[in-house]
Amino acid sequence: MRHNLVILFYFFCFPLFSQNIEDDFEGNGTIDEWVGDDCNLNSSYANPYIEGINTSSKVLKYDDIGGQYANVRFDTSQNLDLTTKNSFTFKIYVPSIGLTGSQTNKVSVKLQNGSLPQPWTTQSEIIKYISLDQWQEITFDFENDNYINLDPSSPAPITRTDFNRVLIQVNGENNYDHVEAFVDDFIFEESGANDDDPVFNNLVWSDEFNYSGALDPNKWHHQVIPIINGIDWANGELQHYTSRISNSYVNNGSLKIKAIRENYTYNNSTKPFTSARLNSKFAFQYGRIDVKAKLPSEAGTWPAIWTLGANINETGNYFGSTYGSVGWPVCGEIDIMEQNGWNKTNLIGHLHYSNSNTNSYQNEGGTTYIADSSGQYHIYSLIWTENTIQILLDDVVFFERENSQEIPYDNPHYLLLNIAMGGNLGGNIPSNFSEAIMEIDYVRVYEESSLSAQDSSFEDLAIYPNPTGDNIRVKVPSNLIGTKFKIYSTLGQKLATYTLSETESIFDISSFKSGIYFLRFESKLGVYTKEIIKK
Repeated sequence: MRHNLVILFYFFCFPLFSQNIEDDFEGNGTIDEWVGDDCNLNSSYANPYIEGINTSSKVLKYDDIGGQYANVRFDTSQNLDLTTKNSFTFKIYVPSIGLTGSQTNKVSVKLQNGSLPQPWTTQSEIIKYISLDQWQEITFDFENDNYINLDPSSPAPITRTDFNRVLIQVNGENNYDHVEAFVDDFIFEESGANDDDPVFNNLVWSDEFNYSGALDPNKWHHQVIPIINGIDWANGELQHYTSRISNSYVNNGSLKIKAIRENYTYNNSTKPFTSARLNSKFAFQYGRIDVKAKLPSEAGTWPAIWTLGANINETGNYFGSTYGSVGWPVCGEIDIMEQNGWNKTNLIGHLHYSNSNTNSYQNEGGTTYIADSSGQYHIYSLIWTENTIQILLDDVVFFERENSQEIPYDNPHYLLLNIAMGGNLGGNIPSNFSEAIMEIDYVRVYEESSLSAQDSSFEDLAIYPNPTGDNIRVKVPSNLIGTKFKIYSTLGQKLATYTLSETESIFDISSFKSGIYFLRFESKLGVYTKEIIKK
């Protein structure tokens, strides 16, 4: 009887620790019932957008036809145990044709105690910004993501055991706008964060602008040669860029990029505006960029904080004449911040690239609301890893994309800062426009911290012979089995990737040309880089 009690105790208590909560909306879920609050729903709806990352036949249709607090939700049979699983992941598609009003495009997951008369009073919420007209997979991690407790006195959600209700809400509440959305592949799982995810905490390049006058020439290059036949810039823009101090200078601890109405002639081409376009003399592959800036408020201005692949063959840029080998968009472009000339509360983050499989041009990204972009500093960020690209505003992700083989973000990029005038995103320029300024407080680039050769985690790692011929041997202690091992050129181009599955392995590098290469080892213990010479 004693053993039977133990078995019964295990049987009834085990679900609390291994809660299986999922729904593919094709009859394979564990969720008993989805409920719409102030919202219509259909939990077995024919997928109207079979494309991209979601080709399943059935989805949940979320139909907010003007409910003030519209959401869809379900209750769990037992309270959530967030110490073992803490993330909710699902796919979502929001078509632009199903929207009314001007709400910020976002989706939130809220955890509540459905036993309370007013369950929302102690809720915890995570908000993620979304793109329209495409399937995207989003994770809400209640251990690692930024969360909002409606009651500020509530403890962190990861410590609570009173949640038994899960809500999904699209484009916020307390509005009467319409939203149509489609949800699929909902799952409750462990956090996607793990010890192997890179931590970008090593400041490798920056400018704090704690000087006065002209820009530091060791860090910045003025790009002044127009990229179209030496006379025009792209997108119908109406400015010439100059290296004059009147268009870019440092004063009172910040960089000023100034667009000015004035006739200016370059290469026999006269434009009615001048401005500055700055290239960083530093390129990096994978890391984090933070730029703290105030944006111009004037209509007709098109400010941008962005990157280009250093392998672009564009005339006049810093890397073009040295490393340039491909055109745009094959090089890849990441727009960390763009703002059009007519809506200064809208922020744009985009990727422009050439699909490696089809060689076709691709443009994808997201937008988010920004308040007082000209009167207050905001931080515009990029987090770029081998697996993902994230664009952030004030440390909140509003666009995320898997970094896969079909997109070319596996080469070093450099940073650009500029204000364009008019053109596709600048739009109409008022007749009374005289000048506008983008103010930059700092620019910071972070990479992973590298362990020194003396670090005990790698003290038994051996690479031989060095210099080497067609083969290289790598010997590691058993605790480094599973470590990723990558080979890079001196320009930072990734040439090969391996996983160390044994304590001693031989790798064929006969296809590599003679020269210097870098071997980079990445594990939960850290990162270690070793230089080798191929004879």
